[in-house]
Amino acid sequence: MIKSKHTILCVLAMVFVISLSAQKLDMEKLKGMKPRSIGPAGMSGRITSIDAVVSNPDIIYAGAASGGVWKTMSAGINWEPVFDKEATLAIGAIAIQQDNPAVLWVGTGEGNPRNSLNGGYGIYKSLDAGKTWKLMGLEKTRHIHRIVIDPKNPNTVYVGAIGSPWGEHPERGVYKTTDGGATWKRILFVDDKTGCADLVMDPSNPNKLFAAMWQHRRQPWTFNSGGPGSGLHVTINGGETWTKLTDKEGLPEGELGRIGLAVARNKPDVVYALIENKKNALYRSTDGGTKWKMMNDKIDEIGDRPFYYSEIYVDTKNENRLYTIYSEVNMSEDGGKSFSKLLPYSGVHPDHHAWWIHPEDPSFIIEGNDGGLNISRDMGKNWHFIDNIPVGQFYHINVDMAHPYNVYGGLQDNGSWAGPGYMWKDDGIRNYYWQPVMFGDGFDVTPDPNNDRYGYAMSQQGSLGLYDRETGYVKTIKPTHPDAKFKVRFNWNSAFALDPFDNNTIYYGSQFVHKSTNKGDTWEIISPDLTTNDSEKQKQHESGGITMDATGAENHCTILAIAPSPVEKGLIWIGTDDGKVQLTRDGGKSWTDVTAKITGMPKGAWIPQVKASTYKAGEVFVVANNYRLFDYKPYLFRSRDYGQTWESMVSPSQLGDNNYTLAFVQDSVEPKLIFIGAENGLFVSLDEGKTYTKWTNEFPAGVPTMDLVIHPREHDLVIGTFGRAIYVLDDIRPLRQLAKEGTQILTKPLHVFSPPDAYQVTFQDPAGILFPGNAMFQGENKRSGAMISYVLNKPEEKKEAAPEAVKSNSKKSDKKSEVKQVEVKKEEKSGSKVKYDSIMLEVFNAKGEKIRTVKQKAPEDNGISRMFWPMNEKGSARPSREKPRANAPEPGGSQVLPGSYKVRLTFGDKKDSTTIQVKSDPRFNTPESTIVARYNMIKDLTKLTSISAQAMDRLRESKEIADEYEKKMKGEKRDDLKDALAKTKMVKDSIAAVMDYIVGKDDKRQGIVRQPDPTPVSYFFIAQRYLATSKDPVSATDQRVFKQAQDAAVELVNRVNKFYEKTWSEYQRDMEKVSLSPFKSYEPLKLD
Repeated sequence: MIKSKHTILCVLAMVFVISLSAQKLDMEKLKGMKPRSIGPAGMSGRITSIDAVVSNPDIIYAGAASGGVWKTMSAGINWEPVFDKEATLAIGAIAIQQDNPAVLWVGTGEGNPRNSLNGGYGIYKSLDAGKTWKLMGLEKTRHIHRIVIDPKNPNTVYVGAIGSPWGEHPERGVYKTTDGGATWKRILFVDDKTGCADLVMDPSNPNKLFAAMWQHRRQPWTFNSGGPGSGLHVTINGGETWTKLTDKEGLPEGELGRIGLAVARNKPDVVYALIENKKNALYRSTDGGTKWKMMNDKIDEIGDRPFYYSEIYVDTKNENRLYTIYSEVNMSEDGGKSFSKLLPYSGVHPDHHAWWIHPEDPSFIIEGNDGGLNISRDMGKNWHFIDNIPVGQFYHINVDMAHPYNVYGGLQDNGSWAGPGYMWKDDGIRNYYWQPVMFGDGFDVTPDPNNDRYGYAMSQQGSLGLYDRETGYVKTIKPTHPDAKFKVRFNWNSAFALDPFDNNTIYYGSQFVHKSTNKGDTWEIISPDLTTNDSEKQKQHESGGITMDATGAENHCTILAIAPSPVEKGLIWIGTDDGKVQLTRDGGKSWTDVTAKITGMPKGAWIPQVKASTYKAGEVFVVANNYRLFDYKPYLFRSRDYGQTWESMVSPSQLGDNNYTLAFVQDSVEPKLIFIGAENGLFVSLDEGKTYTKWTNEFPAGVPTMDLVIHPREHDLVIGTFGRAIYVLDDIRPLRQLAKEGTQILTKPLHVFSPPDAYQVTFQDPAGILFPGNAMFQGENKRSGAMISYVLNKPEEKKEAAPEAVKSNSKKSDKKSEVKQVEVKKEEKSGSKVKYDSIMLEVFNAKGEKIRTVKQKAPEDNGISRMFWPMNEKGSARPSREKPRANAPEPGGSQVLPGSYKVRLTFGDKKDSTTIQVKSDPRFNTPESTIVARYNMIKDLTKLTSISAQAMDRLRESKEIADEYEKKMKGEKRDDLKDALAKTKMVKDSIAAVMDYIVGKDDKRQGIVRQPDPTPVSYFFIAQRYLATSKDPVSATDQRVFKQAQDAAVELVNRVNKFYEKTWSEYQRDMEKVSLSPFKSYEPLKLD
């Protein structure tokens, strides 16, 4: 028997340990924890596709390269994301079924194959204008650049799949469905290297299509455009057969690269092709594509980077008006013979990718570029930038220790910026609260820990600057080599790090680790070449293929990540873009390559992040991805012994086969709590990576999550995304406790988490515009007040028990036939059933005195919720003529003193409590004595207000008594009551006069009325305003208005007391003599 008990205890203990070690989160229980989208939207991201409803062009859809689909129904005033629940947010194409615009098609995977493009997961369809979506297949195409709907038979849809530039695969070419997407057939295929770069339909003949096939390949160190697979194809039978057009039809000889196509809507026989060749040129056909003629080969007119742009569009009413969109936008009025500049490198962001012209009104143009969306109503003369679509693509994210703290980051093609993580301002976080600190492609931005006015920012190819946020001054501090002829290799997105032991020391990565001990004034190289130094991968000057594109984006064999240990001085880890992980433990004197020891890491993998542990010196985490070599699986590794042995911390079964890792952060307080940023979403683990849960609450499910930072003071998770700008998950303490103690906390009836410190701050009016309307973007600000997070689970309602069954004498009777009696709780027996419809917050000061009670409706959802206490005490009701409504909430009063407070939550019969620290505004150095002095005076004012409220209550009650007497006497219709009625009127007039004296006359005239004379109550409010709005020592003015309020209170009390002592007491004596018998005389009844 003893052995049996011991066994049971052991089994129970094992179950408990297992439950703690493998903790899968139920996101339904975390609905109360919602990340805030803080933007910015002023630096938007790459827009890749646009379509609008022709019959109602106020409805526009815009697809972002990695930010999902956005919809406006107000011509661009308001926008909302409509694709956030899908597996990917990388958008390549959008098409509306114009005869039924509720039907939408979206092809995923960007079709602009630069090094920062994002892959997709097939084609989606919506039947309800974007409210819901269904995946319709073609998942392995990865990148869909065009969708064309047959206008006569919308069940027939063509898809141009450009495919992945990172590898060779057969899921490319042109696909067709004739059953609305239920099935697909590949109708044009060249080879595994060649995809469809453009696809256009003859508007007069839906069976005639032109397809531009493009052979191209991108590798981490080079890009090649062109090859024998490229070419222009045409079909006249809906894709059953295709004809490849060649130089015989007038197209250029030799290998071709990317081709852009356009068919004139008003004259479909006019077709244009922008062809990459040994001499890039624009070609035109006037016979529907049978014969072609070269029209223009001037690069500065037709475009300079075909791999990235290569798109042309024809005016819908004029076949000779042509737009070529590339870094700039040019327009031709003569069929392409000559072009003039329409959009130069100013005004509108360059690098154009999407262009929509209204079929019936060609003056209405919508344009998309690397910086967002623009709308023109006058054929491109003037443009309106849409600054409320937050699709910024951040590479890195950082924070400072200011109050409130700032967030820093660099964006793809949109510079480096600093802006508020939250604000002590009314309203939201507006675009103009963000400040640029450096131009170019933005990458790592790191504020100086000594003074956040200054900091370090980067741009492409290793440019490094020391900025001054106040003046805009940027000092170039990029490291140089002692040998001026030596080729130093910097990645497009180079590595930067601060020394955790010395704020003046910084590190920077090329193929070497560079170190400066004076904030970049001078540098020394503290490592050998730590990369593979593969000469075959260092030919970036030859990158591009048919058209050279040696921008530096393909620089390779470089350091991507530098991670000095915050635990052991001199320990530095590095990761490279060619798969190397190395460390030094002596500040760079010697280095150890541990790459070969990392079992499971692909050779040559990209190492975007290395994170040295904040707990143990020998512990490190390495983020690796290999999608650039056509391997999309996630990789994350950890070593606990300085890289001698390694373990994998993630697998495709946990995150997905096509969901490579981008970022990692471990909580600095609870090591079990970790977050992973992946190509498609954010993941959280409560057990150090044994299990992961995808975070979907108020966060786009498929957004690339590029960088993660946990604020060291406020414990907010700051999330940098590559496509949806920045999110902030406020206060991760609840997740921390779940990791430490187990997810069973989420099933408790009531549980209160430890709250963050609360600051009593002054909120400022928003800058610039007080009433911004609906078009202005406003990132979600942190709510004011003390945040209190708690778990609440409503008990299931018990069904009433059936009457106890009558026991049977039959032998067949068994326990199954018995009905157990439900236990009736004591409160149910007495009829006082416990209610779980509200939650009550009680606040206690250091003396244990209850100072505030707040009751609110219980949240609808079980799990974690949040409420906010304004850090005030119980106040006094304001004096009023009106009777307080029944069950009115407790009025709020003065702000509490800084200090420690106990907060207790009650839910039904459940209670839980915690302690919260209230702190004064950190922006002011207000002495405690001043705070206390003003607090005491405000408390005294509260007493005066309370006295005046009591006086008004008494007067109102007395008036009700007089009213009741008056009503009864008028009902009696007796002559002997005339005197009493007159006295009642007099006393009511006296009551009204006192009320008027206290709160002012009840002026019922229409319009704006004003009391000509001050009232006692007005003196109280004036004193309150002076005392509560100043942080200076109590002044003579403060003393004066306070004394005036006291004097007014004395006068008020005297006047009210005098009324009751004389007027009311006399009236009371007189009325007590009045006979108001309930009996009345009755005449005898008589029969007729």
